[in-house]
Amino acid sequence: MNIDETFSRYVLRTYGRFPMIPVKGEGSYLWDDTGKKYLDFCTGIAVCSLGHCHPRLVQAITDQAQQLIHCSNLYQIPQQAELAKLITERCVKLPGKMFFSNSGAEANDGLIKLARRFGNVRVNANGEARYEVISFNKSFHGRTLGGIAATGQRKIKEGFEPLLPGFIHTPFNDSAALKAAVGEHTVAILLEPLQGEGGITSVTQDFLKTIHELKEKHDLLILFDEVQSGFGRLGDMMAWKKFAPDLEPDGISWAKTMGGGFPIGGFWVADRFIDDNTTPLFTVMGPGSHGSTYGGNPLACAAATAVLSEILEKDLPANAIRQEERIRAAIADWKFSTLKELRGHGLMLGWQLKSDAITVPEGQTPALHLVLKLMEKGLLTVPAGPDVVRWLPALNVTDEEIDQGLEIMRSTFASLEN
Repeated sequence: MNIDETFSRYVLRTYGRFPMIPVKGEGSYLWDDTGKKYLDFCTGIAVCSLGHCHPRLVQAITDQAQQLIHCSNLYQIPQQAELAKLITERCVKLPGKMFFSNSGAEANDGLIKLARRFGNVRVNANGEARYEVISFNKSFHGRTLGGIAATGQRKIKEGFEPLLPGFIHTPFNDSAALKAAVGEHTVAILLEPLQGEGGITSVTQDFLKTIHELKEKHDLLILFDEVQSGFGRLGDMMAWKKFAPDLEPDGISWAKTMGGGFPIGGFWVADRFIDDNTTPLFTVMGPGSHGSTYGGNPLACAAATAVLSEILEKDLPANAIRQEERIRAAIADWKFSTLKELRGHGLMLGWQLKSDAITVPEGQTPALHLVLKLMEKGLLTVPAGPDVVRWLPALNVTDEEIDQGLEIMRSTFASLEN
């Protein structure tokens, strides 16, 4: 029985899988079972932040696995405390506390629970609990029932009704629509600083200003989903600081980059007071309010500490900024009828296509069509909606690897012209 038959017989068909079987990874490259070598600018969808099998990550996992892999969160786990300190003091740089999960979807569920608990403490003028979270069209917050309800894409929700109530979606970067949506039960605003699955769309500074004003006026929480954009990918350890460095969020979720391929997620909660200097926000998530059997175990935390330490010590956010500048300079004189623009920041970039200029086979979007063409030429990418192809290289990607990716992109766009 070959791999296709085995998948068909034993694995749920929840993914549209590409016809490639990876067997080995090293740095920015993957090899399939035929020996073909690929330049990987998908990186597990922004997960393999140091590339594949980075020596520091491999060593950290090996060393910790020989000591202690897992123990209960009923005990004090030193690796978890150290990772929380690292994230709070060297990444967020604001007083707060961490909870560790296994994925970004779980981390976002934690933020949703934080909002609900806050709304039960800070009730509205009628004494009623507040529970509504505003998120935005084309957002993506995971595939748990909470994440699905928070996501502003109809296709993600189909077939899972009735959805978890308490979510309102408005157009992204539309301040008037957001102001109109705030009501007596609104408790929080949840957003991605740079929408990933929604097409690589950045939040504007004016929109963040509106969000901050609404927070102050209506006693709301500002919650950032940095699952895909956080920990250096946009050129700062915190993605929101790319757009509003002085803004102070109430909660932030992460995953992907922080483990470098090892499953871990988490969310941070601010220490700020929510009343007259007696009750910190984090106290609404007390004992029994949340938990995870595996979240924050010694092995996962050792892996994440190694990854984040490497990103900080090697200043990889600066490399993300430098590579974006190199990419934009290299394509400045490209004149392809099929390419509309390059969107995004740092090493979270989206090549937006002119859909009406591309002829694609039935059943394919323009983005998927280009992804398949690039795969044939040895470059792995991933769609972001129907007309955007994402680049998500490792944060330590080299000049030579970027140049190789650019040449494959250029030649592929040239072939589309013909």
